[in-house]
Formats: sequence, C-alpha cells, structure tokens
Amino acid sequence: MRRLLLVLFALLIATPAAAERIRDIASVQGVRANQLIGYGLVVGLDGSGDQTTQTPFTTQTLQSMLSQLGINLPPGVNLQLKNVAAVMVTAMLEPFAQPGQTIDVTVSSLGNAKSLRGGTLLLTPLKGADGQVYAMAQGNVVVAGAGASGGGSSVQVNQLNVGRIPGGATVERAVPSPFMASDSVRLELHNTDFDAARRVTEAINQRWGDGTATALDGRVIEVRAPQSPNERVAFIAELEALPIQSMPPAAKVIINARTGSVVMNQAVTIEPCAVAHGNLSIVVSATPVISQPAPFSQGRTVVAEQADIQMRQDGGHLMMVPAGAQLADVVKALNALGATPIDLLAILQAMKAAGALRAELEVI
Repeated sequence: MRRLLLVLFALLIATPAAAERIRDIASVQGVRANQLIGYGLVVGLDGSGDQTTQTPFTTQTLQSMLSQLGINLPPGVNLQLKNVAAVMVTAMLEPFAQPGQTIDVTVSSLGNAKSLRGGTLLLTPLKGADGQVYAMAQGNVVVAGAGASGGGSSVQVNQLNVGRIPGGATVERAVPSPFMASDSVRLELHNTDFDAARRVTEAINQRWGDGTATALDGRVIEVRAPQSPNERVAFIAELEALPIQSMPPAAKVIINARTGSVVMNQAVTIEPCAVAHGNLSIVVSATPVISQPAPFSQGRTVVAEQADIQMRQDGGHLMMVPAGAQLADVVKALNALGATPIDLLAILQAMKAAGALRAELEVI
C-alpha cells in the first residue's frame, strides 16, 4: 500500500472566528529594534585562531590596534599568531534603550579560525546603519559546542565558530523615537489587509469615540493619543490589548522546494479534476572486472569497470480527484494520488495552473 509522505505542519480544523488582540496583528510605527554591527578581534584562543598567512586582514587589524596602544612593530615583520581571530560582532538594539544598559551580542568568525572557544572579545564599537556608534562590546565568548581531533580524525558538536556574550555590550547612544513627536500615533498592520484595517479602525472608534482612528490605507491607521507621556503609555497599552474579531485567513499553500515540505491552511479547497502521475527512475551501477593475463605471458593484471544502466518508468493512470471543501477532504484526495512529496510539488503547481486548486502557492 502506497503512502503519501505529505508533511502537514498545519492540519487545522475549521473553527468559528475567534477574537485576537491588536498587538497580534499590528505594531506602533517607530517602536522597533535596530541592528548593530562591528568588526573586532578575539584573543586568548588555544591555537585555534586564524591562519594569518591566509587571512592578512587579521594581522593588519592587530598591528593597527597595537599602534593605537603605543606599540610600533618593525616594518616587514611577519606575525604568525594562532590565538587571534577576526570576528564580526552583531547585536539588536531594542526600542527605547538608554545609555548604560547592556545588550547581548553574537560573535562570528570572519576568517578560518577553527574555534572561538575560550576567547575574549576586545573592545569593539558597534555601529548602526547611519555609521554612528551606539554601543561598545567586550567580554568572554561563550561557545555552546565542543570538538576534538587527533590522529587524522576529528569530532565536533554544534558550531564552534559562533558564540555569544550575554550582556556583552553597553549602550552608549539612544536612538531617537517619534513616539512623542506628534499628537497621534500610527499603527502598522503586519500584513496589508483592507478588511483588517477597517475592523481595527471600527474597534478603536467604538471604544474611544468616532474620529479617534482613521485608516490611511490597507496597512497604516492613524490614532489620536494623549500628549502626556504617562497617559500615552497607558493609552497604547490599552489599545494593544483591545480585542478584534479575527477573519479566516487567505487560502495559501507553502512549499519548501529544498525539503519537500508542504503546509496548507484550513481555507484551501480543490475543484474536481483528473490527474495522471507516473515516476521515472534511472539506476546506474558499476561492477569491477579483473583481467588476468595468461601464465608466462608477461602481461599485467588490469582492473576495469562494467557499467549497467537500467531505466524504469512506473505506470501512471488517470485518477479522478473529487472536490474538497475542507482541509481533511483535500488531504484525503492528495493521499489517493500516491505521490512522493517531491512529485506533489509539481502536482500542486499543475492543479493551480488548471484552476482546480483554490489557494495561493508560495515556494520558499
């Protein structure tokens, strides 16, 4: 009995519309995190650092740092260090972060270092997209992995070239926020949806009166807010907790072409259609053949290969796929095809092109 290895991560049963909060579908404009990046050096490695002959930027960085500390190396000196690694340092600056607060940083090897385990990140400035320094990072790198090698064999658990420094960066500059810049705030929906914008606007006006909220388009809603910071914070807290009647999601099928995974939501339906499916497989095998010369012929033993190519095509037949108004019916109809997940990708695309699949296909 053939089984369809269809991976359904979201096997949902149709339920009545439920209420959700505004914070689940929208966010306040301007209240967001900012990415920071920096370039630095990790020292103190146990011989697992960069090979400086192949990563000259590590040596150049080290010489530049030493010169700033008042140590001038002779011209043309060739540093052969194994306990230094060039790294990229990244961090996320949360909204409203103030100078003096600490944030976590991620340290990633930039060269050919074997491991950052046991290393220490030297003082590294972290810059934003505008080129300004917003934080300074330094500290001991924590690597959640282990590895060992010997006698030409090696074993490794997890990634050794990436580590974290909890609270390893100190905020030096605050990011200006437009939160208090005007007499109103703007809500941004996570997804453009005119119906959702209408429902959010109606819920806000019903709670605080007509004219409080205005939908500017299918994504942005402008809301009048109190001028006092204390009152505005309380207003936004109540606004985000305001319940909204949710609507059924749009019918969508997500296909992962790399893993063969297929995910569909409860709104997917199919129309009656006929599908013919068959598999073509080619097997190539090579068998070693030894040619032994006759005695006293002064010949040599020769090893050759004999290739065998077999091509097989499974018989496909035309199958009627009935209409399905619920997800369970769709799954049952697709299982009847007996296709593998890889073949199912092509079948779904063909059904969509034929107009039998009532859903949007998205390949990731």
